[in-house]
Amino acid sequence: MHSQSPTESGLQEDAGGFYSDALGRIRSSMIGLALVVSGGAWWRFGRAAALGFLCGCVIAYLNFHWLKSGVSGLADRVTNTGKPQSGTGIVARFLLRYVLLGASAYAILTSFPASLRGLLAGLFLPVGAIACETVYELYVAVARRT
Repeated sequence: MHSQSPTESGLQEDAGGFYSDALGRIRSSMIGLALVVSGGAWWRFGRAAALGFLCGCVIAYLNFHWLKSGVSGLADRVTNTGKPQSGTGIVARFLLRYVLLGASAYAILTSFPASLRGLLAGLFLPVGAIACETVYELYVAVARRT
């Protein structure tokens, strides 16, 4: 059997905390990216595109949050940990999420059709935030080795 040295177990505990904080860092990255890129879009493409982008970012952030809540509820239901939740309620919230997001996108597009490109770009906000998290995790992994 392989026994772990105290430094190996300490590193694993640090890594567990590091990776469990990833969701918080992704959320923070989403907010930061939304603000910075909205400002850049306003400067480069104008008000309509920037507002469309910001609306897309809000929709993407809410979708990300609701998806996380739905997956956590489903996982709790499957593993029977935490508070018991209705399976119907979990599925209803999951489907309601898409109805609300679709209605929001429809309202934005019918009110401000010039903001279509910005809205679509804003929906990709989680991709940018996850890419930022990936770069950060790579940096930390390389820094720990040196």
